[in-house]
Amino acid sequence: MPQYNDMFELSVADMELIETALQTTRDTLSETHPAAGSSEEDTLRRVHELLGRLHNQKIFYYPKDKVYVSG
Repeated sequence: MPQYNDMFELSVADMELIETALQTTRDTLSETHPAAGSSEEDTLRRVHELLGRLHNQKIFYYPKDKVYVSG
Protein backbone atom coordinates (compact mmCIF):
# COMPACT_ATOMS: atom_id res chain seq x y z
CA MET A 1 0.00 0.00 0.00
CA PRO A 2 1.48 3.40 -0.93
CA GLN A 3 2.28 5.88 1.81
CA TYR A 4 1.57 9.58 1.81
CA ASN A 5 4.39 12.07 1.30
CA ASP A 6 4.45 14.30 4.38
CA MET A 7 7.26 16.57 3.16
CA PHE A 8 5.85 19.33 0.96
CA GLU A 9 7.88 21.90 -0.92
CA LEU A 10 5.44 24.74 -1.44
CA SER A 11 6.39 28.40 -1.68
CA VAL A 12 4.50 31.23 -0.04
CA ALA A 13 3.09 32.10 -3.47
CA ASP A 14 1.83 28.51 -3.83
CA MET A 15 0.11 28.72 -0.46
CA GLU A 16 -1.47 32.07 -1.36
CA LEU A 17 -2.80 30.57 -4.60
CA ILE A 18 -4.26 27.58 -2.72
CA GLU A 19 -5.82 29.85 -0.11
CA THR A 20 -7.32 32.13 -2.78
CA ALA A 21 -8.76 29.14 -4.64
CA LEU A 22 -10.30 27.78 -1.44
CA GLN A 23 -11.80 31.19 -0.62
CA THR A 24 -13.33 31.38 -4.11
CA THR A 25 -14.75 27.87 -3.72
CA ARG A 26 -16.12 28.77 -0.29
CA ASP A 27 -17.78 31.91 -1.65
CA THR A 28 -19.29 30.05 -4.62
CA LEU A 29 -20.69 27.30 -2.40
CA SER A 30 -22.02 29.85 0.09
CA GLU A 31 -23.97 31.66 -2.63
CA THR A 32 -25.91 28.52 -3.57
CA HIS A 33 -27.30 28.15 -0.01
CA PRO A 34 -26.95 24.37 0.16
CA ALA A 35 -29.72 22.38 1.82
CA ALA A 36 -29.03 20.86 5.21
CA GLY A 37 -27.33 17.50 4.90
CA SER A 38 -26.30 17.96 1.28
CA SER A 39 -22.88 17.08 -0.08
CA GLU A 40 -22.34 20.77 -0.92
CA GLU A 41 -22.82 21.67 2.74
CA ASP A 42 -20.26 19.02 3.72
CA THR A 43 -17.80 20.36 1.15
CA LEU A 44 -18.36 23.91 2.36
CA ARG A 45 -17.67 22.85 5.95
CA ARG A 46 -14.48 21.01 4.93
CA VAL A 47 -13.22 24.01 2.90
CA HIS A 48 -13.94 26.34 5.81
CA GLU A 49 -12.09 24.05 8.25
CA LEU A 50 -9.10 23.77 5.89
CA LEU A 51 -8.92 27.56 5.56
CA GLY A 52 -8.89 27.75 9.36
CA ARG A 53 -6.04 25.24 9.60
CA LEU A 54 -4.03 27.17 6.99
CA HIS A 55 -4.60 30.39 8.93
CA ASN A 56 -3.51 28.79 12.21
CA GLN A 57 -0.21 27.69 10.65
CA LYS A 58 0.77 31.20 9.62
CA ILE A 59 3.45 32.97 11.61
CA PHE A 60 2.65 36.60 12.27
CA TYR A 61 5.60 38.86 12.94
CA TYR A 62 5.53 41.70 15.40
CA PRO A 63 8.26 44.28 15.95
CA LYS A 64 10.72 43.05 18.56
CA ASP A 65 12.27 46.39 19.36
CA LYS A 66 9.02 48.36 19.73
CA VAL A 67 5.76 48.00 21.58
CA TYR A 68 3.16 46.47 19.28
CA VAL A 69 -0.11 48.40 19.09
CA SER A 70 -2.80 46.74 17.00
CA GLY A 71 -5.45 48.51 15.01
